[in-house]
Amino acid sequence: MIQTSNLSMRYADKILFENVSLQMNPGNRYGLIGANGAGKSTLLRILMGEETPYSGEVSVPSQVSLGFLTQDHYKYEELPISQVVLMGREKLYEALNEKDQILLKQDITDEDGLKLSELEDIILNLDGYSVEGEVSRILDGLGIPFEKQADPLKSLSGGYKLRVLLARLLFFKPDVMLLDEPTNHLDIVSIAWLESYLKRYEGTVVLVSHDQHFLNEVCTHIADIDYGEIKLYKGNYKWFEQQKVLESEQKDLAVNRQDKKREELQRFVDRFKAKATKAKQAQSRVKMIEKMDEIKQAPSSRLTPHFAFKSIRKPGVSPLVVKNIDKSYEDLKVLDNISFDVERGDKIAIIGPNGIGKSTLLKILMNDLKADQGTYEWGYETHLAYFPQDHAELLNPKMNLIDWLWEFDGSATIGTIRGILGKAIFSGQEAEKKIAALSGGESGRLILAMLMLLKHNILILDEPTNHLDLETIDQLSHAFAHYDGTILFVSHNRFFVQNIANRILEITPEGLRDFRGSYDEYLKKFGEDYLDRESNLKNEKSRNKEKKAEKAEKPKKKSIIEKLSYKDQKRYNKEERALKKKITQLEEEIANTEKLILENEALLTNYDEFSQLHGNKQREVMKNKDVLATTLEDVMSTWEKACEDLENFPSIFK
Repeated sequence: MIQTSNLSMRYADKILFENVSLQMNPGNRYGLIGANGAGKSTLLRILMGEETPYSGEVSVPSQVSLGFLTQDHYKYEELPISQVVLMGREKLYEALNEKDQILLKQDITDEDGLKLSELEDIILNLDGYSVEGEVSRILDGLGIPFEKQADPLKSLSGGYKLRVLLARLLFFKPDVMLLDEPTNHLDIVSIAWLESYLKRYEGTVVLVSHDQHFLNEVCTHIADIDYGEIKLYKGNYKWFEQQKVLESEQKDLAVNRQDKKREELQRFVDRFKAKATKAKQAQSRVKMIEKMDEIKQAPSSRLTPHFAFKSIRKPGVSPLVVKNIDKSYEDLKVLDNISFDVERGDKIAIIGPNGIGKSTLLKILMNDLKADQGTYEWGYETHLAYFPQDHAELLNPKMNLIDWLWEFDGSATIGTIRGILGKAIFSGQEAEKKIAALSGGESGRLILAMLMLLKHNILILDEPTNHLDLETIDQLSHAFAHYDGTILFVSHNRFFVQNIANRILEITPEGLRDFRGSYDEYLKKFGEDYLDRESNLKNEKSRNKEKKAEKAEKPKKKSIIEKLSYKDQKRYNKEERALKKKITQLEEEIANTEKLILENEALLTNYDEFSQLHGNKQREVMKNKDVLATTLEDVMSTWEKACEDLENFPSIFK
């Protein structure tokens, strides 16, 4: 359990939060949210003891262990990946290491023998001879396969090194886990695995994330930093949003009621203050006005940008044709025979695990990289604009914001430039500061300002939501959803993908999967474990109940039956009963299939149990996922048709 008492933090004149008293309990998972710069990472460092608050106290029982996701991978570059993870349990790691050192000696003394006995006790008590499997499962869940786990850490890219550090923290299993944007550098599959892991975690989790879906799936509470305070809400992010809106509406009503009351009192005073018979009452109302407490609130730290992206004239019907693209980096082949056509108006999400070649494909299409084989051709009247994953590819740190943006359209007026920067929340002197002073989120907003200025009808976006806060991502997804041009984009933020994409290109080791439809439709068809299948089933059950309720509310059409002969009425009742019986049987079959799907999915998401299965059994479980999903879809279609037949039975009875 963590407690804060009257906690305050400020830097010079900037107040992040004041007099915060919170209690975070075991078993709860707290999502820490707020605008960029509101103090989320600062609070995590204070809780960890790495930063001293301006005032107030943090209380953590001495027996409670804390773990913080750090980025100190440079210390372990030469060590094997699995060994870096093993270091998460320091006492066990030291015992194993000391045992190995003794066993390397040519002559083992009696003293060494006694020490080995002590070390064996420590290792056995800490389950030291079963941890290799646990380490391997965690790394595999985060996208680092078994065959890579003995390699040195330096063999990995920066993003994968951070995955190893996350694995080390998960292996440590502290009582309190502090995570600052843990989904950064994770692909959709690894994010889903982390969701599953954290939902089973028995300790306290405090995390910062800008992924709404992740917050909804993982969090039991939301800690909102705003108005100079930190307020706890019970429930996930979706529930928090509803409560926040309700609070704002209630406050507006209170302010309106107070303003209305003050106006009524003031009108009475103005009307009767000069009349002797009413002077006493008027003076009484003056005192009432003076005693009314002003309803005040500190300004919100949240600032929402206003993005609007407009395309110029339409391109040809087929803006892009890609044929047989191959790309390798030395012995590593990342793109293999990639072919697809883009149609005007497509908003294509390119998905797949990290390292599969998504960013490489975009760079090839932007002519920043050369393909080893294959071709691509941009169509008639295509005008491109590009958002790179690495902002430094575009930004000049020596320039200020106005001058940098002006370089993209020298004919624009200063009013136009400042207006676009203002929409991206760079107003006044903010627009004149050096790019070198920008945070990650600010540099992302500046590039988005550039996209608002440029003339284009094709947008190429590589992880545009990185470093952006929740409000900015929400507004950006709305703007791109209403963009009337064509978009190809890479993103691991599922909220963003769900709200924009009308087509999914999944790059897999086996090839390219091209699905024309939304991400939700993609998941429903292919049943991938990228999102929570159980919630989909619950929604399906809810829709089934709604259909049955609608059916029950419809009045029975008796007029046709009454006109039938006695013999036909008997046949009518018999056929109607048979149809109802069929519907009941189908509903039972749906329920049983849904139950089997939930059991199968539970096994798939339980990495401990699933990893213990034999390879053939694992493949059988994976196959069952697709078979059951297809079965459910077929039975649902039959059930819907039977329900329609029952509703229309009087009119179709012959």
